[in-house]
Amino acid sequence: MDRVELKGGVSLSRLVYGMWRIGDDADTSPAHVQAKIEACLAQGITTMDQADIYGGYTAEAILGEALRASPGLRDRIEIVTKCGIVAPMGRHASAPCKHYDTSDAHIRASVEASLRDMGTDHVDLLLIHRPDPMMDHDETGRTLDALVAEGKVRAVGVSNFRPWDVELLESAMTNPLATNQIEISLARVDPFTDGDLAFHQRRRDPVMAWSPLGGGSLMTGTGPVADILDAIAREQGTDRSAVAVAFLLRHPAVIMPVLGTNSLERIARIAEAGRVDLSRTDWFRLYEAALGREVA
Repeated sequence: MDRVELKGGVSLSRLVYGMWRIGDDADTSPAHVQAKIEACLAQGITTMDQADIYGGYTAEAILGEALRASPGLRDRIEIVTKCGIVAPMGRHASAPCKHYDTSDAHIRASVEASLRDMGTDHVDLLLIHRPDPMMDHDETGRTLDALVAEGKVRAVGVSNFRPWDVELLESAMTNPLATNQIEISLARVDPFTDGDLAFHQRRRDPVMAWSPLGGGSLMTGTGPVADILDAIAREQGTDRSAVAVAFLLRHPAVIMPVLGTNSLERIARIAEAGRVDLSRTDWFRLYEAALGREVA
């Protein structure tokens, strides 16, 4: 498995295991969660993607129980987590409405809760989950820098930020923003031309891609994209999900797909995407099918 070096000195696996649905599984026992992690590690997938809000603010604790039950497992993985969304559920059940909070007090409280729930003394990568229209970039920037200096997080980044949001926050920081986690897939190809990927490619920032299978639609859907995915999959002896992920890996920007599934069988096959040999013309066949038209 290829490794990706982020600004800030953190190394992640090119493919990332997404844990946003870990609390939806019928079995959330430490042994079953550990089995999922071990299935990832067997393929060289060492990076686990979390967020405080996942599972209604329960997913981090589910991971934490597995790490506590298996001493040494934490040292074999990198943990990415996110903060900044306050939804009226779980620990924020009394919130009057869903909103964003990127204040010093909230970020610090969120990080402390994440560390406690996951039973770790540091997070490898902390992301601000959504752009906050009320963000005081000086305050947020100072807090992120301080968390790095204190050793509670090794590197910091953002999620769902547009280029101007990245520049605003980073202008108040001494540490670089290491990545941006955005939605990219054959079901959402806008970032290839709307400036998002170009911005990060120019900066040489690896980009994390959430929902790289279009929320499952690319695995179960029909139509031109599905037909081409299936044709390439047959040629290469794999399945359409591997080809859909390979579409992202083939791009010259360093895209890190975040893949979430609770199926041990599917987890064991995540790395197949790295073995798909996608030509430039195959890439454009898929891209044109996703656009629904020929490129100009």
